[in-house]
Amino acid sequence: MPELPEVETTRRGIRPHVEGRRLSALVVRNPRLRQPVADDLPATIAGLRLAAVGRRAKYLLLDFDAGTVIVHLGMSGSLRVVAAEEPPGAHDHVDFVFGEQALRLRDPRRFGMVLWQTGAVMAHPLLARLGPEPLDEAFDAAWLHRVTRGLRAPIKHVLMDSQRVVGVGNIYASESLYRARIHPLEAAGRLGPQRCTRLVAAVRDTLTAAIAAGGSTLRDFVGGDGQPGYFQQQYFVYGREGEPCRVCATPIQRIVSGQRATYYCPRCQRRR
Repeated sequence: MPELPEVETTRRGIRPHVEGRRLSALVVRNPRLRQPVADDLPATIAGLRLAAVGRRAKYLLLDFDAGTVIVHLGMSGSLRVVAAEEPPGAHDHVDFVFGEQALRLRDPRRFGMVLWQTGAVMAHPLLARLGPEPLDEAFDAAWLHRVTRGLRAPIKHVLMDSQRVVGVGNIYASESLYRARIHPLEAAGRLGPQRCTRLVAAVRDTLTAAIAAGGSTLRDFVGGDGQPGYFQQQYFVYGREGEPCRVCATPIQRIVSGQRATYYCPRCQRRR
């Protein structure tokens, strides 16, 4: 599933091509996504100016003068810039047409969303209860230490809880915990100020590096320019079961926690 680095890569890729331009047309070939595209949306937003391309968590926010289109890429979707006349593929369900160019939503599994919100976009039910952005100042060691007090849940689960912090999905949680030298099953409430400081820095470093590499391409993801991401070439632990740790050469282990695969180095990430 595209996570924060992939969505931010998409945002940065499409923004220069469409921000400030007027939408010529919204072409909906298949409205049957995870939530159906509203029948009246093409008529509602045609001719509106796209004031800004933003992001909140894993959602792209296309801010028009009269409201915001919330786009979620689902499990395997992408939103990329194409020539408006380029023939669509079987899984190209929605085009935002801006003159000679279009933003084309490709979603093979149809788990994505294209929703319209008037008024305050952050009041939408999908966004209203989200935690802080991990690259914002609000996400710091003091905050992490405070919100984890008394929690017995594994710290990896807490990092992946979007009501506590957004965008740190399975891959980036595993990689961040490795960089911080914290076992993924360590109870969140056992982290002291020093380990919270290390973990916040590791999350920031991991996500920043992933964005710089264009995100991770494991299956279908491509950025707004149609290019794949390359961060998977820098993984320390994710998907490397049985391979030597890049620091100590101990074989990487894989466990399943919360129905998700978790990778770690048993020597570098000893449980306390």
